[in-house]
Amino acid sequence: MNEVVLYDYWRSSASYRVRIALNLLGIDYRTAPVNLLEGAQRAPDYLALNPQALVPTLVIDGQVLTQSLAIIEYLAELRPQYGLLPGDSAGRQNVRALAYAVAMDIHPICNLHVVTHLMTMTDKADAREEWMQHFIADGLGKLEAMIDGAGGAFSFGDTPTMADLCLVPQVYNARRWGVDITHLKRIVDIDARCAELPAFQAAHPDRVKP
Repeated sequence: MNEVVLYDYWRSSASYRVRIALNLLGIDYRTAPVNLLEGAQRAPDYLALNPQALVPTLVIDGQVLTQSLAIIEYLAELRPQYGLLPGDSAGRQNVRALAYAVAMDIHPICNLHVVTHLMTMTDKADAREEWMQHFIADGLGKLEAMIDGAGGAFSFGDTPTMADLCLVPQVYNARRWGVDITHLKRIVDIDARCAELPAFQAAHPDRVKP
């Protein structure tokens, strides 16, 4: 297999998801840091790889892959025995719904370029914090309701799935922005269970920070 390269920003939720997936599946990779705060994502060489100027980008099997959930689904199909996506259609739909609730409903409106634009529209000093806290708290509250009745040790069943790969980085962001999640019992329990696993530990931003 050719070298696997992950173009990554250490604090990016989307990159964090893919780091966990690669670790869980035992795929060795090299990290190529893309410093979003310095605008490295807009460099011509990077734009040639990822025209959206986003992270992550994964180079694997001679292909250039973008969009974290599409990357994770590709990896899940490569190694289905790890169960990142369930084997049945109903199970896959359930996991995708949980993953999308984070990746499509919370994450996009709390992304760096969105909040940067917000700050050009207001002089309110704490607008960034209020924005993040409101949308993260609202989204995680709804996610808690989605998984509250589900059994199993994780978001869906007794092994980590793509849903957990999305949940854990969003919990990290919640804590980073001072969102109170103590009342979200299922989410807190699942996050703690994931934190015991080496694949999640190795992917944590504190472990990969340059």
